[in-house]
Amino acid sequence: MQLANGMGHLTYSTLVHAGDTWDDMWASLRKFVPQVKKRVCPDGNFGVSLRISHASSETLINSPEKRAELRRFLDDNGMYLYTVNAFPYGPFKNQIVKEQVYEPDWSSEQRLKYTMNVATIVAEVAPDYVNPSIQTPPLGFKPNVTSEAVIEAYAENIRKLATHVNNIRKYKGRTVTLAIEPEPACFLETTQETIAFFNDYLRTEKSYRNLAAKTGATLEDAKEILARHVGIVYDICHQALEYENITQSLQALKDEKISVWKLQEAAAMMIPEVTREKIEAVAKYAKTIYLTQTHQRTGDGAITRYLNLEDAIAAWELNPVKCEWRIHFHVPVFLEDLGPFKSTRFAIAEALAFQKKHRISDQLEIETYTWDVLPDELKTGDIVDYVTKEIEWVKSELG
Repeated sequence: MQLANGMGHLTYSTLVHAGDTWDDMWASLRKFVPQVKKRVCPDGNFGVSLRISHASSETLINSPEKRAELRRFLDDNGMYLYTVNAFPYGPFKNQIVKEQVYEPDWSSEQRLKYTMNVATIVAEVAPDYVNPSIQTPPLGFKPNVTSEAVIEAYAENIRKLATHVNNIRKYKGRTVTLAIEPEPACFLETTQETIAFFNDYLRTEKSYRNLAAKTGATLEDAKEILARHVGIVYDICHQALEYENITQSLQALKDEKISVWKLQEAAAMMIPEVTREKIEAVAKYAKTIYLTQTHQRTGDGAITRYLNLEDAIAAWELNPVKCEWRIHFHVPVFLEDLGPFKSTRFAIAEALAFQKKHRISDQLEIETYTWDVLPDELKTGDIVDYVTKEIEWVKSELG
């Protein structure tokens, strides 16, 4: 839905539903999204964030009929597409995902071709009055960045994607944007790492000349192409996990003129003071199908990063220090108190306050995709109830 006072579009991520194939996503889209719309936006148009896996992209790119069917369904039901999640390439539900979620990474031809296909699809399905965004991984898993050549490959494929979406704009009049999502344990993790990649690899004279040669544009036009089409997804949960000051982080991106194509409302689990009792309670969240990056901060400000919650538990049991944990486990944004734990919902409130003041992004999205692995005590009704409460909470924060 389009919010009042120029606050942008707001929806929830259909990553929460089954969607590993187009048949799965098509069934989820028809079953759940109209129910949510009826609750939160009965008389207006409701924006949709669509998960398009690689398998779904192959189905849609090869079937004009299915693309047309999707557009008709959205139009007929008072809905419109404004953002796509093309982060997970393969399956995301009911099997172990872990760090495979970043593969193939942005050094690969597979990731580039997949994202180009998604751009072509979304340009056809999204309405003319939005510039649809494509959410994509933070280039690669940090341990796999073993040389400068890997980073250069990331940048080169981003330029190739920029060339493709610039051609879509040139020949079809549609502006599609690529939104790279920084995430813990990845090449782009912190705000400063993100800024550094843009400034050191994308926004250089060498990079602009490369893009100018690809597009046939002037050097100045190449700068405009990159600025118009390449930016980030700002997942509030991720930067809270890094113990970043959210206001300062968003201001830094604004100052550097790095576009936040999508502001993603997500909350992580937090244990302000780790104790043996809290560890016993949190252990049920360990060893899920997803990564549970856990960042530990001690009183002196030192941060220790663990790839999974079980790794942090094992380390603390060997050395039970006084510390705080923030855990990459998405929890409902309408809950701040999780019994023995808290959440980083405070970071969402801070980001939304920044949005109210600066309009940092035109696209907002709630992304709590862990419904299927949440314990029963955190489930409040069915998935439609749950999503509705999240949307209403974000709307209330925005006034």
